[in-house]
Amino acid sequence: MHRPSARAVAVLALVLVAAFVVGCGSDSNDNSSSSGNATSTPGGKQIKVGLVTDIGGLNDRSFNQLAYQGLQRAQKQLCVDVRVITSKQNSDYIPNLTTLARQKYDLIVANGFKMADATEKVAKAFPAANFGIIDYSQADMKSKPKNVQGLLFKEQEPGYLVGYLAGLLLKDKGGKQVISSVGGEKIPPVDHYIAGYQAGAKAANPDIKTLNAYSQDFTAPDKCKELALNQIAEGSQVVFQVAGGCGLGALDAAKEKSLQGIGVDADQAYLGPHILTSALKKVDVAVFNTTKAVQAGSFKGGTDTVFDVKSGAAGYGKLNAEGQKYKDQLDEVQQKIASGQIANIPNTVK
Repeated sequence: MHRPSARAVAVLALVLVAAFVVGCGSDSNDNSSSSGNATSTPGGKQIKVGLVTDIGGLNDRSFNQLAYQGLQRAQKQLCVDVRVITSKQNSDYIPNLTTLARQKYDLIVANGFKMADATEKVAKAFPAANFGIIDYSQADMKSKPKNVQGLLFKEQEPGYLVGYLAGLLLKDKGGKQVISSVGGEKIPPVDHYIAGYQAGAKAANPDIKTLNAYSQDFTAPDKCKELALNQIAEGSQVVFQVAGGCGLGALDAAKEKSLQGIGVDADQAYLGPHILTSALKKVDVAVFNTTKAVQAGSFKGGTDTVFDVKSGAAGYGKLNAEGQKYKDQLDEVQQKIASGQIANIPNTVK
């Protein structure tokens, strides 16, 4: 049997190392973010990053899935070690966060507003660990832990954009000037979207009437579908879902009645031609950029970072055939938001 020479083995080892560096350092096909400030080079400090999901699970095709995509991108481009722990119920938050802290993860991302109390408690118990929490302000935590960074979004901005589009559509279409939204729970990130949606629609079409309801659930599509069907029975011609996996049921109701639906967080155009557009909230950008900051030693615990239209971390998704007619007007509004010409968009649902 032929044995490879020592030189051949050494060359093979170098090839494998090079392949690893290239493989985890760049991906020309990765265009999940458009923020323009999330590029990287391989060879940074080796760190471990953990993600704890909320109860929506990784397959919600929205909020949690986006966070996971950001983590996968960090693994590939920054060569970091990653781990995801899925929460099945609210009581899982503390043990899941604690597990990662005990395993000395350099960054622990808590994905969701409802994880605030658990994050604050675990961060206090493990002051050497860095924590990032999506959708909750570090400044609003009672003890204001210095190892926590709030990762916040101005959801009212993409909400305004998709509402403006819905208002334009109905103004031209005629008929009942009614749009609606189905929220999961009445929490700030959800209400920011809805308040912006309602304001944008009324700015484009003063005659618009808005309906809104909450399912009190982020996982059960049947609950959101029932609410959306009730809204459609009241005349809604466009349904905006702000309820994660549950909201997929609201979009299904729009499809069933041959009406327009609007997705949330991720671009949900893949659901079909009935998706007018989606309100984008690039949680993947927040996860990736925070990981990059920890790796570079520039993580700013004790602060909040805000992502918005101006930074490229929020906006609108793919437009369907109906939506394409208004692309130029929508782009103009988006630019006005980015430049500050359109400001003080409401973030509270009355």
